[in-house]
Amino acid sequence: MSFSLTQLAIITIIYLMTLFIIALSSEKGWVPKKLMANPIIYTLAMAIPFSAWTFYGVVDLAYQYGYGALAFYLGTGALFFFAPIAMVPLVELADRFKIRSIADLMVFRFHSQATGSLTTLFMLSAALPMMALQFQAVADTIKILSPHPDVGNMLLGLPYRDTAALVYCAALALFTILFGQSRQRQKGLLLAMAFESLLKVTALFTIGLFAVHEVYGGLGGLDQWLADHPDTFAMLQKPINEGAAHTLLLVFLASAVTMPLLLQMTGEGLKTREIAAKLSWSFPLFLLFMALPVFPILWAGMELQVPLPVQYFSIGVPMMMESTSLTILAFIGGLSAATGATIVIVINLATMILNHWALPITTIRQNDIYGQISRLRSILIIVLFFCGFAFYKLINNNLSLTELAFLYFIGILQFLPGTFSTTYWPMINSRGFITGLMLGSSIWFIGLLLPSITSLYALPIPFSDMSIPLGIDYWQYITPLSLTFNLLAMALTSMFTHTSKEEKYSAELCTEDELSHPLRMILETHNVQDFVDRLAESLGTNTALQEVNRALADLNLSLLERRPYALRKLRNRLEINLSGLMGTSMATELLNKHIPYMLPEGKGSSDIHLIESRLIQYRTQLSGLAVELDNLRIFHRNTLEELPMATCSIGTDQEIMMWNHAMEALTRISSDTIIGSHLNSLKEPWRTLLHNFSSSLETHNHKQEVDVRDQKRWVSLHKANVSAPVSNISDGIVILIEDITDIVRLEQELMHNERLASIGRLAAGVAHEIGNPVTGIACLAQNLKHETEIDEIHDIGDQVLGQTDRITRIVQSLVTFAHTGKQDGQYDFETIYIYECASEAILLLQLSRDQKQINFVNQIDSELTVKGDSQRIIQV
Repeated sequence: MSFSLTQLAIITIIYLMTLFIIALSSEKGWVPKKLMANPIIYTLAMAIPFSAWTFYGVVDLAYQYGYGALAFYLGTGALFFFAPIAMVPLVELADRFKIRSIADLMVFRFHSQATGSLTTLFMLSAALPMMALQFQAVADTIKILSPHPDVGNMLLGLPYRDTAALVYCAALALFTILFGQSRQRQKGLLLAMAFESLLKVTALFTIGLFAVHEVYGGLGGLDQWLADHPDTFAMLQKPINEGAAHTLLLVFLASAVTMPLLLQMTGEGLKTREIAAKLSWSFPLFLLFMALPVFPILWAGMELQVPLPVQYFSIGVPMMMESTSLTILAFIGGLSAATGATIVIVINLATMILNHWALPITTIRQNDIYGQISRLRSILIIVLFFCGFAFYKLINNNLSLTELAFLYFIGILQFLPGTFSTTYWPMINSRGFITGLMLGSSIWFIGLLLPSITSLYALPIPFSDMSIPLGIDYWQYITPLSLTFNLLAMALTSMFTHTSKEEKYSAELCTEDELSHPLRMILETHNVQDFVDRLAESLGTNTALQEVNRALADLNLSLLERRPYALRKLRNRLEINLSGLMGTSMATELLNKHIPYMLPEGKGSSDIHLIESRLIQYRTQLSGLAVELDNLRIFHRNTLEELPMATCSIGTDQEIMMWNHAMEALTRISSDTIIGSHLNSLKEPWRTLLHNFSSSLETHNHKQEVDVRDQKRWVSLHKANVSAPVSNISDGIVILIEDITDIVRLEQELMHNERLASIGRLAAGVAHEIGNPVTGIACLAQNLKHETEIDEIHDIGDQVLGQTDRITRIVQSLVTFAHTGKQDGQYDFETIYIYECASEAILLLQLSRDQKQINFVNQIDSELTVKGDSQRIIQV
């Protein structure tokens, strides 16, 4: 069975177009969001690094190492089974700080640009064999399916199979440029990679079922064939007895290190431990499906005596059975496996080279930073694809797919110590990491990679006739040797060299249980516009504005934001976003140059806001005593929040740390808008009141009058120092504001009532003292009528009586007005005439000198009555 080059080209083009449409459908929103968020998508996408070798080469691995080949699935599956411990901390760290490559991870962890450059170099060296593996698999399958030597060296001076592989390489480069470099198109790439993994496992499983049923007639026939070939069991078990499987298990543990190659994808979707928990069982299950057909395909190839290398039994078995459709499916399955792995490897290598080699030596044009980075990345993607193709030509098919895979896995195994030191080994420093990586990678390079591309198969020992054997045949000895020297050099160098404060701080940020920020740092910027103006010096105004707006949108903050806490969050988000654009090292350098953090005076204060936000984020992950401590924190927090007295907490830098509900009710200022702000940002009268009191030496300030919304209120203030958690140094103050307005008004009312009572007592005394003389005068005036008959004197007597009567009524009115009456609930209402009450009030008013020019007219109906207290009505 054979195909023409045209037929294979059409099949390849249809497959690549299908991949393009799938990626485009996600970008255009044609794929439901629920499907994109499904853990199955991430499970399939995680299988991207399991390249064409898992489709072809793993059969050869089973042939060479028997059941030891299962170490590949067991090693990788075990790490995912323990994903909450082994993988999730890395993924969460990558998601939080937008880390998109293992080089960025090392720079972030060790706070050293040299670690990023060195990681990029060794990762590139390790990835070249894996890229060559993909091209070799594609080229070999094209030759197997289209064995036409007459085509010869007709195109580009290359054999037809290499020419086809080169064209395939160019097509992949174009697809990668379209969907692999844009931050907005990552989900499309993720869906396309998931489709490739699904196609790969479907093809492999279908070939396995076909082999069992068509070659052996079912599982019973397979059992009988195995019984008739007992040497098969000896072949499967011998490598395990020789101990090779143990080294294989160690090698394939490195497949987890390929997960940092997917950090840009996991950061887009794998954001919760719930999804990670599903991956911990779904991915091992996926590996089980991939492992099931391997041995049936191997045995079927042996039974059919497929005239191909064992590594190509996956395509040779359907060819020998003359199944055209299954042969095409096998070709597409291998093609999909090679495509996904190559794309992801190139994307990550391009990101690392761009961030750690190209950008640091490139002058960024402010008016075209996005375009310039995009063009650089596109150029690097093209160069990397053809570097992989060039390495494939360099080895000239001298290595099998399994040997190329070993070169790759053992090479990236050297990153395993450094990767796990990120979250679980904080004492490791940059010098230790660099020393260990260089030593381990050098052993790998000299012992395995160099013999693969040269004729160096032994290393002479100086002053001796002996030599050290080299080459891929000795991988089981070189692997533990390189990893051991790597670990020892990393640990010993870190123990005996200085670790900088920056490295220690980065190590704290990377640890899984890191919940704190050592200090509440200070920024010179005071508003969002300051960020734009400062970043514009390096990024240009338009780019700076776009990045600031993007960070504000991520944080749901306003352009008018001025709170120090919010500005610190904005600065951190900008650093994270710029890290995704230009790498951790350059982003950190850029932010430190234009928007640097400054240490506060003294020892500073803890960033309580960050601590609490992290505790809320990690609350579901706490257990045991940690849960009880967090419950205690929440209880104390709720106690302060619900305290009926207005309470606020202010840091030593005058930043408002806490603002409870009673404070909100008193000031009408929401805690969401004021927490994290500087004290000077408060509105009057609270700004002056709290600022003066917080800076004074007094701990109590009683009965302060303030104008709140055009109303006078009275408050008493109390304060106390808050000590730092680990020392007796003041970390701020807590202020309590007691609203005593009701008490002051009650006191004023009591004083008023007391004055009225005093007036009543005075009026009673006046009435008593004046009453007697007035009564005497009235008596004398009445006697005048009887002592004389003169009419003129009678008139004078009547006038005197009228005036004395007036005096009596005035005094009585004063007494009545000053009388407080009975207490509430103790008096009985009686019928009173409103006209008479008003007349009494008018009489009192006429006593005032100011009312001499006013004529009072009482027009109330004299018969109008109400039920009430006449004394209080007159007072009204």
